[in-house]
Amino acid sequence: MRTCFVLLLAALMASWAPHSLWAAQNAGTGQKRESNKNILLGTSCALSGPVAALGVELYRGSRTYFDRVNRNGGVWGRRIHIVIYDDGYEPQFAVRNTIKLIQEDKVFLLFGYVGTPTLTKVLPLLRAFKSSHIYNFAPFTGARPQRIPPYDEYVINIRASYEAETAGLVEYFLSKGYRNIGFLGQADAYGKSGEEGVKKALARHRLDITGSATYPRNIPFSADMREQVRILRESGAEVVICMGTYEPCGAFIRDAREMGWTIPIANVSFAATDVMLDLLIQHGRVTGKDYTHNLISSQVVPSYEDLSLPAVREYRELMESSHVEIPQGKEPRSYQSRPYSFASLEGFINAKVLTEVLHRMGPEDYPRLLMPTVEAMSDYDVGIGIPVRFGPDKHQGLDAIYLMAVKNNQWIALSE
Repeated sequence: MRTCFVLLLAALMASWAPHSLWAAQNAGTGQKRESNKNILLGTSCALSGPVAALGVELYRGSRTYFDRVNRNGGVWGRRIHIVIYDDGYEPQFAVRNTIKLIQEDKVFLLFGYVGTPTLTKVLPLLRAFKSSHIYNFAPFTGARPQRIPPYDEYVINIRASYEAETAGLVEYFLSKGYRNIGFLGQADAYGKSGEEGVKKALARHRLDITGSATYPRNIPFSADMREQVRILRESGAEVVICMGTYEPCGAFIRDAREMGWTIPIANVSFAATDVMLDLLIQHGRVTGKDYTHNLISSQVVPSYEDLSLPAVREYRELMESSHVEIPQGKEPRSYQSRPYSFASLEGFINAKVLTEVLHRMGPEDYPRLLMPTVEAMSDYDVGIGIPVRFGPDKHQGLDAIYLMAVKNNQWIALSE
C-alpha cells in the first residue's frame, strides 16, 4: 500500500512539473543527461535537525574530494557538482526531494543519502525510474532492503551492512563471556534492521535478545531515557547494543550512568559516535562526571587517526585546507563541524570510489554504463589496506568493520 502511494505521488508531481519526465523523454535510449560540462549528483539528507551532523559531515568529506578533482580539471573534462536538499531525516521530505532531483534537476546519479527510514521510502522511486538508469550511490545506511531484491539492482553500496556491524559487536561481547545482551532501537525501519541483525547473530549461538526498548526518531539529547534504562536493566541485560542516532543514544548513556548502571554500551556507525562522545564529554564538564567509560562502537571505515593508511593521510591533508560551505537546511542548526570524523572520512572514500568509476566509464557519461562499470570493479585500492570489490551479484564494495573503544576521550581501535 505504501509503495503504491509513493508511485502515485511521483506521478502526481510529474503532472505538476513544468517539464515532462526525463524518463518519458529518454526511456530506453541511453541518452546522456543534458549537460556535457558537469556531472550532477543529487543528494537528499539531513542538513538540519537532531541528526544534522551526519548529513553535514558526509557532505563535507565528499565535497572536499570532489573539489580537488574539479581543481585538477574534473573527470574527462567534466566537473562534479552536488545538488543537495535538506530532508531533516524525515521520509516524506526525502521522497519529495528525490522527485525534484530526478525530474527538475535531471541529476546523473543520486549520491550520499543518509538514513534507513528515508532511503527505504525512496527505493520504489528508483524502480519507477528504471528505464532512466537512476541509481543511488553510496547511501549512508547499512540496512537490508537495498541489499536484497527487488531493490538491490538500483543501489550501489560501499559501506558494510548493519548485519555485519551488529554481528561483529555480538561476537565481541560473546568472546568476553557476556550472554545476556540487551537492545535499544529507534522505533522505525533503522532500529528494526539492527534488532534483526542482533537476533540473527545471537541465534547462531542459540541465544536471543535478553530485553529490548525503543525510542521515537529525532528526539534530542535533552530527552529523558530513564524508562528505557529501567526496562533494559530489569531484563537482566549485561551489555546493551544501541541502534540509534547520536543524541538519543548519548541521552541513554547519560541516564544509564546517572542511574549507576555501568555496563558496556555499544553503538553502530550511524550513531556518529564521535559526535555522541563530544556531547557526553561536554555534559560531563557541566556535571563533573565521566560518561565515557565502557563504551564500544563499530565503524565501517578505519580510524581517522590511523596515519599508516594512505587514504587517511590524504583525507586529513585535504580536510585541513578545506573550506566547504554547508548549504542551509530548513531550520537553523547548532551543530559545528569537527576537523575530522568517521562520517566525513566515509564521504571522502565514497567520493573517491565514485570518481574512479567515472574515470573507468570513459568520456561518454551514459547512465546505462554506470552499473556495468561498477560491477566490473573488483580491484580498486582506495588506500585503506583492503580493495573495493564489486561484482554482478555484489553491489557492496567494502565488507570490513572496525571495533573501537574510548580512551582518553577519543575513539581508538580495540586492538590498541
